[in-house]
Amino acid sequence: MTLIKVIIPAFNEEDSIGLVIKDIPNHVDEIIVVNNNSSDQTEARAQEAGAVVLRENRPGYGLACLKGMQYIAAQEQNPDIVVFLDGDYSDYPEQLDELVTPIIHEGIDFVIGARVKRFRESGSMTFPQRFGNWLATTLMRWIFDSSFTDLGPFRAIKYDKLLALHMQDQTYGWTVEMQLKALKQKLSYVEIPVKYRNRIGVSKVSGTVKGAIFAGVKILGWIFKYSFK
Repeated sequence: MTLIKVIIPAFNEEDSIGLVIKDIPNHVDEIIVVNNNSSDQTEARAQEAGAVVLRENRPGYGLACLKGMQYIAAQEQNPDIVVFLDGDYSDYPEQLDELVTPIIHEGIDFVIGARVKRFRESGSMTFPQRFGNWLATTLMRWIFDSSFTDLGPFRAIKYDKLLALHMQDQTYGWTVEMQLKALKQKLSYVEIPVKYRNRIGVSKVSGTVKGAIFAGVKILGWIFKYSFK
């Protein structure tokens, strides 16, 4: 049986985190919510829904993901697959099976849930998100001959391949770092079209000008850093 663990970074997601956890398929071995310095009841709601809850009080999406990985690394039995999923209920957690199928049945190393236009709810991706995705994936195609079309946070990867990436980014560059390193290490990858809806609450990245600019700088920084390696 394939062992799957899910890591969910969460900052002030008290209204959505229970819904996310509830919709994750029951065969998942463990759901790990990393409370990233929330000021609301995110931690309590996640525990009530049955997740393991960790605390990472230093703000940062990447820091929260790294905390979840650190927790998994300390366990006696390693998972086969790790899935990353946001806590805002914009993705459809029940589609997890679609993401892990290429890994389980085809031996693919890495799968991205691509938020394609035909499956996106109106207004679910802001202009900064759409433009940032287009710019980043276009540059990755030109520089690295990539076929990525999205930097979607809903993603699945073989655990041993994840460890080999030696992830470092502590903030918004986490997703593009993973994809760039997957390209550099020549991991096999595919994109699976996924549905996407308006998130519950306000985005911490695209919902503010500061957040959108900072995320853009981080993403482009990783791309240009790797273009000279």
